[in-house]
Amino acid sequence: MPRLLKVALVVAAGALLYLTVSLFWPASAGAATGTGTGPELQSIGPISFGPDGTLFLADNRAGSIFALDTRTFGRGEPGAAAVDSIGQKVAAMLGTGGRSISITDLAVHPSTGNVFLSVARNATTGGSPSVFRVDGAGVIELVALEHASYSRVTLPNPPRSLMGRGARVDTVTDMALIDGRLWVAGLSNEEFSSKLRAIPYPFTGIDGGVSVEIYHGSHGAYETRSPVYTFVPYSIAGEPHLIAGYLCTPLVKFPIAALEAGGKIRGTTIAELGNMNRPLDMIVYRKDGRDFVLMSNNSRGVMKIPADAFGAAAAISAPVTAVRAGVRYETIATMKNVDQLDLLDADRAVVLARRGDADLDLRLVPLP
Repeated sequence: MPRLLKVALVVAAGALLYLTVSLFWPASAGAATGTGTGPELQSIGPISFGPDGTLFLADNRAGSIFALDTRTFGRGEPGAAAVDSIGQKVAAMLGTGGRSISITDLAVHPSTGNVFLSVARNATTGGSPSVFRVDGAGVIELVALEHASYSRVTLPNPPRSLMGRGARVDTVTDMALIDGRLWVAGLSNEEFSSKLRAIPYPFTGIDGGVSVEIYHGSHGAYETRSPVYTFVPYSIAGEPHLIAGYLCTPLVKFPIAALEAGGKIRGTTIAELGNMNRPLDMIVYRKDGRDFVLMSNNSRGVMKIPADAFGAAAAISAPVTAVRAGVRYETIATMKNVDQLDLLDADRAVVLARRGDADLDLRLVPLP
């Protein structure tokens, strides 16, 4: 199942349990940045493309992010194609079954339109990492990484596993290149463990990031240990923001100008989208002259959220007893069991949709 690397432990009330700081691992040893050929990955988590086709890949177990030159990956047919039972087909190419793998993310190459999948053969720890490409003819190819040149940045103070799981599963939960900086969400081993980092690219170094706090109306409390699970950049009244989704499911906005390295910030909660739910992925698109955010979730379907409501939305700063509050959303009935998604073009998205418990379909769907 997708993004098992990012699964948090949910108790009956939907609260997130994180281990205390004393159980966290220290920062990774070695230089903060480096370059080479043929990255040796310990795990694989979120992936994201830069506009020039650079593939950013998070290795949560190593506490590192790799920027890969994709020009050595070869070429497939331009575009994307739907593939039924892609989970089983990828698993078979790795010599195992669908229950043993995790497709941790998908991303569309900005110029070829090919779909790239990050795949872990060990679905529990994220180990035995691989990258696959699906081209416009529906051909599935295991990407050879041994000839790919890369640069690497190592994150300071990464967290340890949760409840004995072997990988640092939430070191990086999502990332996106915005105006020459790779924005990275995840956890650290600090008191305010939820982090947002802006890493200049090309990689020259890394600072301590920004510690983030939110008010969670459904929990009636301020939270500093729950990570941003997924985010998108979006400008509100001309001011760049990050729009972030959290567990259970507050929607929060952060003005990018206020995210200063080494500082702390409290985001503005603008919606409570439903408890006992984990956001999985988000995209922004435009339709009929309006902007929308499309968010996939593990238990509440795909949400279509009007972005023009973000600016005037009142901050949620008191306990919320209703299932929903703040900015409203529409559940897209035609998009069921969707885990991952990315924008393909102005009219379509690429999605990974669950087929039972042990398989996934890759689909091309019209934007609602």
